[in-house]
Amino acid sequence: MSLVASPFGLKPAFHPSGIIRQSHTTIASGFGTNIFQYSPVRVAADGTLEDAAAGESLIGAFMGVEFTRVDGRRAVANFWEANLVATEIVAYYTEDPLIIYEIQANAPFLQTAIGEQFDTSALGGNATTGLSNAALDIASSAANAQLRAIGVNPAADNVIGDAFTIVQVQISEHQYVATIVAI
Repeated sequence: MSLVASPFGLKPAFHPSGIIRQSHTTIASGFGTNIFQYSPVRVAADGTLEDAAAGESLIGAFMGVEFTRVDGRRAVANFWEANLVATEIVAYYTEDPLIIYEIQANAPFLQTAIGEQFDTSALGGNATTGLSNAALDIASSAANAQLRAIGVNPAADNVIGDAFTIVQVQISEHQYVATIVAI
């Protein structure tokens, strides 16, 4: 519902081909920051996955992780717990630049904002649900920003101009694609 602030991160909604494929890489053992499901992520210089702060280029959204604990048990989780020491870490994420995502705006989103670009809000999430609390930062509208607004979620309880509209976006500052200036 777009009248209540309940951000859920950068959630893959659909792909023009009809299939959203996940890719996989690793996270550095002991990485010191939580990475929640649907958090905007980037590939770090060492090739591992890390959360992406506002203004940084993105690869996609974090989908989950599996790893072997220090006691030898295999585990699967929808978020990476900060400072976790593990081996055989497999992190799942989206990377296709054509994926359409949904993200809740942190303020009213207007019809005239379609085509504009925005950054995400502060990182973080809910350790109980494992979901990100990243939102579309309406105040960050710029010619070059992380996400390009292309529409709104068509649900009956989501209306353009509501306090916290759920917006459909594509990554405009993608690590695999040259940056495209907003219209």
